[in-house]
Amino acid sequence: MSTLPHTCVKGSLTLSTSDIAPRERADWLREVICREYTHVDISSPPHGELSQELIIYPWGNLQLSTIQSSEISLRRSHSEPHLNSQDAYFAVLLLSGAGLLEQHGREAFLQPGDISLYDATRPHRVHCFGELSKMIYLSIPRAVLRDRVAGIDRCTALLIPGTKGIGFVAANFLHSSATHADQLQDHEFSTLSDHALDLLTLAITSVRPGDINLSRSRLGSLNGIKTIVEQNLRNAELDASLISRYAGLSTRYINDLFAEEATSLMRYVWTRRLENCGKDLLNPVFADHRISDIAFRWGFNDAAHFSRAFKQQFGCSPREFRCSIQR
Repeated sequence: MSTLPHTCVKGSLTLSTSDIAPRERADWLREVICREYTHVDISSPPHGELSQELIIYPWGNLQLSTIQSSEISLRRSHSEPHLNSQDAYFAVLLLSGAGLLEQHGREAFLQPGDISLYDATRPHRVHCFGELSKMIYLSIPRAVLRDRVAGIDRCTALLIPGTKGIGFVAANFLHSSATHADQLQDHEFSTLSDHALDLLTLAITSVRPGDINLSRSRLGSLNGIKTIVEQNLRNAELDASLISRYAGLSTRYINDLFAEEATSLMRYVWTRRLENCGKDLLNPVFADHRISDIAFRWGFNDAAHFSRAFKQQFGCSPREFRCSIQR
């Protein structure tokens, strides 16, 4: 089910339920959200009429969206698929109404002006209360934010108050950028994305848990190790000693770095391998490949072990995960 979008300036895209019959809106909106943002299930109160309007702006290597919505709940489970382009964090700025964001056992209750962050690829729930909520969404590629904020996975679903300090500055900058987007030249609007990312980085680190304290040199080492891992994920022989040799650092020091992100080196390796397997399982290019071949492609050498690890990570078997995109 689809409808032609409205066209706007700067390559923006406007999508609205106003063009859709009320009984078809839930399915249409889920299709739009899954295509433009991330795969979720949506629900709304049985009373009232579901309505939503989205204006999506490409913004440098980010994506800026303004959204007006009736009361709605978005939920992502372990088994929901995601596309490579959706490997991102979302920063949410609430402009009106009230909101609740849940992830990793944390809850952030948002009032107008507040900001919070979540990982679009991991289980989460977003609920907008009231007859009409207005918000701004900023989509940030994972690699971009990972390189800027140490311990980023422990910064999701934390409240960044918009009433004072850097939260106030960041919220007002994002709001102003979205409000005046159509009045700016393309190069002016694009340049603002770097400043928005700088301000958001400061806002996130202002609420980051105090036990995360990587120095710039340690952060550089951690990101360097992650690069080594990414370049060698398909090597079935990749282990802690090999990574240690490539990095020129002791395995103990490396695990100390990953402890700052509440994980370990090899747990990180397994997670990245599983995530890449998940992407390939949904990629039409690999539709004819056996699941075991995809697992071996990403460094697994035991199909049964892979299947158990995959189910533990995503909450379903690899076969069920592959079929989920067809829902």
